[in-house]
Amino acid sequence: MSSALSSLNAPSLALHRRRWALAAGTLLLGASLAGVLAVNTSTAADDPVASAAKPALTVSTTTPRRSSLPVAVSANGDVAAWQEASVGAEVQGLRLAEVRVNVGDRVRKGQVLAVFAPDAVRADLAQVSAAVAEAEATLAEAQANAERVRKLQASGAMSAQQVNQYLTAERTAAARLQAQRAALQSQQLRLAQTQVLAPDAGTISARMATVGAVVPAGTELFRLIRQGRLEWRAEVSADDLARVQPGQTVRLVTAGGAEVAGRVRMVAPTVNAGTRNGLVYVDLAAPGAARAGMFARGEFVLGQSNALTLPQEAVLLRDGFSYVFTVGADSRVTRNKVEVGRRVGQQVEILSGLDPAARVVAAGAGFLGDGDTVRVVPAPAATPAAAPSAIARKP
Repeated sequence: MSSALSSLNAPSLALHRRRWALAAGTLLLGASLAGVLAVNTSTAADDPVASAAKPALTVSTTTPRRSSLPVAVSANGDVAAWQEASVGAEVQGLRLAEVRVNVGDRVRKGQVLAVFAPDAVRADLAQVSAAVAEAEATLAEAQANAERVRKLQASGAMSAQQVNQYLTAERTAAARLQAQRAALQSQQLRLAQTQVLAPDAGTISARMATVGAVVPAGTELFRLIRQGRLEWRAEVSADDLARVQPGQTVRLVTAGGAEVAGRVRMVAPTVNAGTRNGLVYVDLAAPGAARAGMFARGEFVLGQSNALTLPQEAVLLRDGFSYVFTVGADSRVTRNKVEVGRRVGQQVEILSGLDPAARVVAAGAGFLGDGDTVRVVPAPAATPAAAPSAIARKP
């Protein structure tokens, strides 16, 4: 060996010494790591706390409870006027001189809505009044002549033909007076009709009247919602129509989110052959934000029934299905697919898929997966809640 080393030159000898030193260091490092791993493995095997799975989430649990929930039928429909009155022109060929109301104004029965120019009617009225006075004078003269003829009739001084002429003249004058008085009443009525009056109390929903227009008789000038009453015309399926009865309470939600209370007034006796839906007429005593022509959805309250319910936070919606997580004795959670029904406030009805005695994760289910380990803590004390205002939907 010494002879071989002596045969190497100095640079080659230094290179071989560095290689031997590196190999020896690598062997020592490997031995040290193996010893450390062996010690750690032994420690982990001896420590049951270190070997236990770490909880994925800290949760509180709840159990399903029996509650009394309202039963309701949902429907859609339009808000409309209870009854509409058409207010039109009753006189012919007069100029509209004044319009006193506009759309949205509330009016009382008999209130003046518009006025036509009465000059022409007053002129005709004066003419007919003069004709009545003339007819009254003619009748007075005919009555006097007839009275004299009656006195002379028994004496034979006048022929029967002359007597008939005077008596006929009296009856003719009386008939002409009646005709002129009728014409006078007609002109007085025309004069009264120059003022357009509200036929009933209500709200002006449309106005077609324009100042200065000359309109023919019968032209519509205004449209009036009688008494300001609105109704909801709900389309209810034929299957549910028999469950709706007059007098039942209804809760509407308008397109703007406002809630309106109503009561069923009438159920239509027929069903649409095309849609298989029937109309239900609901009176809105206090329409509030509802307006005629507005779309609204609502629900008919049919009664109460018992149901198995869970808080809304405990029910998870994934891929169009509802799930809950139950906690087992080993603190592991299991995902259960359930069928839900009505929703009232923060409570959800569970129809199937859940044991009534199961422990259900009350909140945070969206962060869990099937088989996760959780740490269960007591639920916080519940605060008194107000009665739910939402109406349950029909399952």
